[in-house]
Amino acid sequence: QVQLQESGPGLVKPSQTLSLTCTVSGASITTLYYYWSWIRQPPGKEQEWMGAIAYSGNTHFNPSFVGRISIDRDTSKNQVVLHLSSVTPEDTAVYYCARGPLQGPAYYGSYGDFQYDYWGQGIQVTVSS
Repeated sequence: QVQLQESGPGLVKPSQTLSLTCTVSGASITTLYYYWSWIRQPPGKEQEWMGAIAYSGNTHFNPSFVGRISIDRDTSKNQVVLHLSSVTPEDTAVYYCARGPLQGPAYYGSYGDFQYDYWGQGIQVTVSS
């Protein structure tokens, strides 16, 4: 059984860097052909794919976040880590990690079509002073 668990601060001040960790159990983040994504859902809005790290360590990002986002991993701990810099209150959201997009980002026509097979429960992050 694959399980994903997000962890990190629930409250971040504007202009700071948000860092969230996704701890994976039941599967290795280096298993061939799998990707590990961060997705968020601001209040009252649709889910938004932020980016992913591949089994190889390569990363793919939504252009909306380029310049502010990085995703790295700790293979010894089987963790994927999101960093989002210069946060504003508009970054307030529930943040999820998920396994996917299945078959990789290039397989799909749009981010909204991405398919995932396992999700974490999500973590609420509020950006406020």
